[in-house]
Amino acid sequence: MSDLDARPAVTEGAVLELYESRQVPLGGVRGMRVDRLLPHRSLPTVGGWCFLDRFGPQRTDMRVLPHPHTGLQTVTWPLRGEIRHRDSLGNDVLLRPGQLNLMTAGHGVSHSEFSVGESPLLDALQLWLALPADRAAVEAGFEQHTELPVYEDGGLRATVFAGGLGGTVSPATVYTPLVGADLALAAGTAASVPLRRDFEHGLLVLSGELEVAGTRLAAGPLLYLGTGRDEVPVSASAEARAVLLGGEPFPDDLVMWWNFVGRDHEEIAAARAEWEDGDRFGTVPGHGGERIPAPVLPAVRLRPRSRRPR
Repeated sequence: MSDLDARPAVTEGAVLELYESRQVPLGGVRGMRVDRLLPHRSLPTVGGWCFLDRFGPQRTDMRVLPHPHTGLQTVTWPLRGEIRHRDSLGNDVLLRPGQLNLMTAGHGVSHSEFSVGESPLLDALQLWLALPADRAAVEAGFEQHTELPVYEDGGLRATVFAGGLGGTVSPATVYTPLVGADLALAAGTAASVPLRRDFEHGLLVLSGELEVAGTRLAAGPLLYLGTGRDEVPVSASAEARAVLLGGEPFPDDLVMWWNFVGRDHEEIAAARAEWEDGDRFGTVPGHGGERIPAPVLPAVRLRPRSRRPR
């Protein structure tokens, strides 16, 4: 993806805005449908969350060969199926539903992701967190969390995989104030999800249907809630599941291209050149010489996506 769009605006205060997903090809994955919700032309970030893909549910073989990242953290949250993660730091782990993989790219790291089994049923969220400018070049790292804290309120059960929700805090290392939580609602549940007024928030229904602040929301689009809320009422007549993302509005204008997050064209171009001909990103064991080559940079200068008040 390239940042060639006109500068989008940001709405300040509490709002209810729907952002539809779009289907995009995902290099290295054969026959996999990927629905992309972030970045959106009018909504490049929600807090530090700068990228949100959902792939599945579908039966497919996932083969994402080694590829690089800079300036971000990858957050992998499987809903169904198992994924094998290998990276240039020497990690080789199996990820299952209810577990979190968090990889901090910093100055540079590479990794691969493969499904386990023949044409398994896969459903997962792939998210990125933009690193703030003073931490964008931190040392690369990897964490897997197999036990995560849960916030409960009646029929609402929220697994907090990143940041904090209502005093329940994930052990995952993050670099900006934020929240990432998987919400499960039993049939007949009516509850209020605690929020922070200084955060902006977005909510994506994964299955079933919810009523959110009086708005019916089915699986598919991202509902942007804006800022200035202490809570948001949610209810479900039947079982439903959703993911809540939020955080302090990200202060930096970002250039996002391919697998890199930076602040200007030169930073992205340097990362691309060093993936094609350099040792910045290391080697992922077990793949021989196979890897995903970088696409050609566009013929125009990459520009940051920035958000300005309307």
